Parts: sequence; C-alpha cells; structure tokens
Amino acid sequence: MSTSGLTIVFDNYPFKPGLTSLWGFAAVIHLSELTILFDTGSNGRVLLRNMDMLGLDPGAVDMLFLSHAHWDHIGGLDSFLEINHTATVLVHEGFSTHLIQDLDTLCGKLIVVSGDIGKLAPGIYSTGILDDSPPEQAMVLETKDSTIVIGGCAHPGMEWIVQHVKSRLSKNVHLAVGGFHLMNGSKPSIEQSVACLRDLGVEYVLPTHCTGDTAKASFQRAYGTHYLEGGIGYTIAFDHLGN
Repeated sequence: MSTSGLTIVFDNYPFKPGLTSLWGFAAVIHLSELTILFDTGSNGRVLLRNMDMLGLDPGAVDMLFLSHAHWDHIGGLDSFLEINHTATVLVHEGFSTHLIQDLDTLCGKLIVVSGDIGKLAPGIYSTGILDDSPPEQAMVLETKDSTIVIGGCAHPGMEWIVQHVKSRLSKNVHLAVGGFHLMNGSKPSIEQSVACLRDLGVEYVLPTHCTGDTAKASFQRAYGTHYLEGGIGYTIAFDHLGN
C-alpha cells in the first residue's frame, strides 16, 4: 500500500475470499514511516497465513500495539514474535505483570502505557488505559486530512472513547474502526451509541468483530455511504477521509 491506510488481517467477518475467518481482530496499519500491527487475533498460524495471502510481511512490522489482554486479541502474539523479534511492542499496565516481564525479553523494545493519552510517535497516540473490565487502550492516528480512532473491542463504548479523544486532543474524529462491543446490546442501547457517535461528529464508521449484526445494520442505515463494511482483507486508504 503506497498511501497511508489500514488492512484488516484477522476478523470473524469475511470480506476477501480465500482468507480464514476466526473470532478476533487484527489490522496492519501503513503510515509514511511506520508499519503497525494492531492486535494479533486469536490464532497465530491463521494470522500469519492471512498476512501472507494479502502480501503483508510480518517481518516489516515496526510496532505491535495490543489493545487488551483477551485471547482473541493476543492469541497470535507468540507466532508473530517468533518471526519478528525486533518490533516494538506496546501494552498497558493492565496486562499481566508476568506477561509484561516475558515480553521484555522477546521483542526489540517494550513500551508500557499508563495514565492518560500519550504520544507514541508523530501523529500516533495511545488513549492511555481506559477503565473497564478488562482495561483497554485504543490507538489514535492523525493523518494529513483526518483523525482516526482504532479500537480492539471498545469495551468502555466507542462513543466514550471518541469523546475522550476529542476532549484531550481538541480534534474531531473522522473515522472510528474496530469492534464496537455491541453484539449483546439492546436495540435502544445500540441506537443510542449510533446517535452519540453522529452527534460527536464521527464522519465514517468501520464497525466489525464484536459489534454484532444488529448494530452493524443500524450503523449502515444511519451512515449510508459513510458506513464501511470491513471484514478480513478489507483495506481503506486514510488520505482523503477528511476532504
């Protein structure tokens, strides 16, 4: 991918034929000077096979960003690190102390996030630890034209994460991506989440993984052509989202 963008490499929703869908989420993010793997899905062999079929080299990943410690987001961790042991790995203080200690010996550099929103590199932020069960962090990207929030499961609520980012960075979020954790939500709670994200000014949504079919359909009705279907193998370029 020559422009900045994101490719979903692990998801329980299909998109491109020939890829393996299992429960979980992972995405490769291409920026001008950095390649990031966001989460690792639930199965390392499937993660690496899907990346290979999409022409994505795990050895070219500079940073692994882990949103939270649930199995469907860190299940591919060992397989990835066996191939790429020089990448920077980013976790937060809510991860197991033992896992953090082990990771410190298995990767090129380990960053442990605490507290509020923090800058990782130019245009790249962690939200910091979001207080929920489990504790979670999301990624924020500032590209030329847009601000993007990427969540693993968004256990605190994607609308709450967007509000958190908007208040800390004083920027409108153009695109929200990832699991929105509404698969067990009631219809009123789903509609409230949709309305809240629209009121917050989110222009595009890409809800997948644990969002659930009912919620995905609600977002599609509300956002129309600004609803992005997602699924494994789906790719989006960031460059013109803010235009």
